[in-house]
Amino acid sequence: MADALKCRNFVIAGHSGSGKTTFCDQLLRKGGVIQRIGSIDAKNTVSDYMADEQARQASIYATSMNCKWKDTQFYFVDTPGYGEFIGQYVASVRAADAALVLVDAIDGPQIGTARAWKLAKARNIPRFGLVSRMDRDRADFKAVLEQMRKNHGANVVIPLYWPVGNAADFSKVVNVLFDKDIPADIADDVAECRSLWMDAIAETDESLMERYLDGEELSEDEIRAGLRKSVIAGSTIPVFAASAVKDIGMTELMDSIVDIFPTPLEYVPLAGGPSNVSESGEPFGIVFRSINDPFSGQLAFIRTVSGTFKPDSDVWNVSKNGKERLGQLLSVNGKQQSSIPEAGPGTIFAVAKLKDTHVGDTLAGSSSVKPLPGIEFPKPVMSCAVTAAKSGEDEKIATGLRKIIECDPTITLTREDETHEVLLSGMGDQHLGITVNRLKDQYKVEAILSTPKVPYRETITTTGEGHYRHKKQTGGAGQFAEVYLRISYNEAGFEFANEVVGGSIPKNFIPAVEKGVAEVMTSGPLVGCTMERIRVAVYDGKYHPVDSNEMAFKIAGRMAFREAIANAKPILLEPIMKVSIHIPDSYLGDITGDLNHKRGRVLGMEMDEGLQVVQAEVPMAEMHKYATELRSITQGRGSFEMELARYEQVPGNVASEIIAKHQAEVQAAE
Repeated sequence: MADALKCRNFVIAGHSGSGKTTFCDQLLRKGGVIQRIGSIDAKNTVSDYMADEQARQASIYATSMNCKWKDTQFYFVDTPGYGEFIGQYVASVRAADAALVLVDAIDGPQIGTARAWKLAKARNIPRFGLVSRMDRDRADFKAVLEQMRKNHGANVVIPLYWPVGNAADFSKVVNVLFDKDIPADIADDVAECRSLWMDAIAETDESLMERYLDGEELSEDEIRAGLRKSVIAGSTIPVFAASAVKDIGMTELMDSIVDIFPTPLEYVPLAGGPSNVSESGEPFGIVFRSINDPFSGQLAFIRTVSGTFKPDSDVWNVSKNGKERLGQLLSVNGKQQSSIPEAGPGTIFAVAKLKDTHVGDTLAGSSSVKPLPGIEFPKPVMSCAVTAAKSGEDEKIATGLRKIIECDPTITLTREDETHEVLLSGMGDQHLGITVNRLKDQYKVEAILSTPKVPYRETITTTGEGHYRHKKQTGGAGQFAEVYLRISYNEAGFEFANEVVGGSIPKNFIPAVEKGVAEVMTSGPLVGCTMERIRVAVYDGKYHPVDSNEMAFKIAGRMAFREAIANAKPILLEPIMKVSIHIPDSYLGDITGDLNHKRGRVLGMEMDEGLQVVQAEVPMAEMHKYATELRSITQGRGSFEMELARYEQVPGNVASEIIAKHQAEVQAAE
């Protein structure tokens, strides 16, 4: 059985372009998995092996890898840094015991950095920083460190290794706690870091604190133990410096992964899930990723939390309460796969062709194991109407998209009842574009994306009355019904009331009147949208003992309601979105100005992980292309989230344009 104490599991994150892909290749080279590191330009790196990643020269998907270093097995996942693929990082954090966040030595912390810190903190796993690409021109470790300290605090973000030289002069790193041969030009910086570390280490234990304050020297073992305790508790974020290309600082980092990263037996349990983690007992783990492999079919990636999974064994999907059969357990390095005899705590492995297991599900050795909480993915921020390029291929598109969604839960496919459109939603235009390209490449069906219609609604502003007498005689039994309605605005929503007295309309016909009203409310008089917030009262009418029936009263109710609407000053309502926009401070003026042009209202601003967070409310009609616009305004350094807040009245001038456009479309269709 693999020794869980000799296993380290971590996620690699950071802003796009911070060097994660090359860094992973260097880990694999030093671990003996590959002979030389690849190049993004040459399209031969281990993690960016998918065709669309190589075409973009950037990571799109999370890639699982592993290697061995000094008798310790590393399992790590390289994640995309670009915001539209955030779902890949969200899932990978759930499979990790620690987060190693790369920060570019020139550009410093960016939106992708802040996102990585924030999600790792929310998962409550230890965080580590690496100032990467230290060999590049204009690399500046101190400047990047100051920005990180500004965001998180100087007594939290503390270098464990300090670089000797920058850019072309970067030659090595020194350990601020233990190395004695410190160059004079960095001696003060190293001494400051050592002091900060000693304070943090002393705070991990009362007896250490007393001895430290008394001026007593702590032993090297006590310092190492206190360092690890501080880091795993999340009190501090150790910072490293390295150049993956030149292999400087990499050995020291990999040694530190062994020494101070948590073991799988220190797994941080989630609220509501099982907390017992051991190498023995019933195995259980979470499915955090799924891919369509051209050779193996559907591959589910699983992180073992506790116990040991074995190949060719039965397991339970305790999230779905169904049985599954494990075949081979696969160790995966990019596109390379090999079978393994078992998968103990911390192991990331893949299994092919499970029947009904999806991302976020818990697999376990028995049905008595409590499921782990599912994975909560961010909500889509951009939607497009999707149609087939060729007639009759709508079902093929839906089938293909469902398979893609199985691998990427940040994509959704829904039918909008109010606009009768099928909406493909995701994290941005590039995310949706890649999805459509995959649909064409993998499933040989072409889809067209277009701007979706806004699901407007209609209501009334005053009281209105309507009356209709329905009389039809065509030989034999006739139809007769007469209905008087009164409608008024009702903030609570739709309400139907029977206020008929004296039996002028028998009670058994009242539901038919309501059905007629309900039919009309699905298509309002202004732009044909659903009507809401209306109270309808039937207060009078007439019936015929022979000719009256449900159909007659349904027709009368429908026509009386239409007359009442015309008398009640109908208005158009639009969906208002609550928007949170995360941007660097320097773009604040541009963003608020743009929101004003979009009829938006800025509600407030706050700082989070070194970024400005603008809270605003904006009409949905103005937000369809905001993912693209925000990327343009901020050079890709902004991100946003949004959700429906409420519906409110469209301003008169805007409503007039919408109504005129709708009427023109209706006339053209006729």
